Amino acid sequence: MRCVFAGTPEVASVALRRLLESSHEVVGVITRPDARSGRGRTVAQSPVALMAAEAGIEVMKPTSLRDPGSLQWLQARQPDVAPIVAYGGLVPPAALVIPPSGWVNLHFSLLPRWRGAAPVQHAIWRGDEVTGASTFLLEEGLDTGPVFGSVIEEIAPDDTAGSLLARLADVGADLLVDTLDLIAAGAAAAVAQVGEASHAPKLTVEDAAVRWDVPAFAVDRQVRACTPAPGAWTTVEGERLGLGPVQVLPGDVDRELAPGHVLVGKRDVIVGTLTDPVRLGLVRPAGKREMSAADWARGARIESGVVLGAGGGDA
Repeated sequence: MRCVFAGTPEVASVALRRLLESSHEVVGVITRPDARSGRGRTVAQSPVALMAAEAGIEVMKPTSLRDPGSLQWLQARQPDVAPIVAYGGLVPPAALVIPPSGWVNLHFSLLPRWRGAAPVQHAIWRGDEVTGASTFLLEEGLDTGPVFGSVIEEIAPDDTAGSLLARLADVGADLLVDTLDLIAAGAAAAVAQVGEASHAPKLTVEDAAVRWDVPAFAVDRQVRACTPAPGAWTTVEGERLGLGPVQVLPGDVDRELAPGHVLVGKRDVIVGTLTDPVRLGLVRPAGKREMSAADWARGARIESGVVLGAGGGDA
């Protein structure tokens, strides 16, 4: 089938690569406009744009698909179907009807659970044991369309949003190509979503502020859900400190600490929660590189008894 692919971040480029290796023909790519990124805030193309350019595929970077010029460009490609993965923009009704087989969205959850922009992060934060990827027919509602197929993926106890999303991007890319194969063969059957829906809005920097007055398992989930983005953090003596995944120390009665209170050792930094303490892993002081918590404590002369204190609520 003739495909116009829509997507923006690295996880979408995994699907684009798999599509380019398939029997389907990619006749155009839609991605978000170039944006500033990184510490230097330099303007850069999206990973999908870079991959499309390398493959010699025409790329459109509209600010809005409502623009008549964007609709004309899409119509001129004469796509049979439009696979879409983490595009990051609204597809208006006028664009939805252009491909005869519609827009097939690869979403990283088992719909209807975790509709929205951050399904992987919310699955980890809420303690789900399994998640997955789904392909569905895009419609005007937020991730409400009928589902073509899904794959299940277990969530490991040490999974971060980054590690889990990488696995889902891989298995999801295969699912997307399989779905397009079925559509091309006239054998695809999209089934209405069944069950209670839950929603996964994008996590903000404020959401990533770690609370220490909650159980240790909740601290662990929050940090892993916010890794790598938006990045978990706390404050120490008025300065922001980025946090990597922590280790829960269950039943460690020798290290009973009040929430947020720090115990500094030669090789580790322990922080109290509402229940068990946790051991800090990698940290990132403001304006500095990532380092071990012990190295940070030595360099910053952090002593036992210091209290970490960022507020923040549930996502």
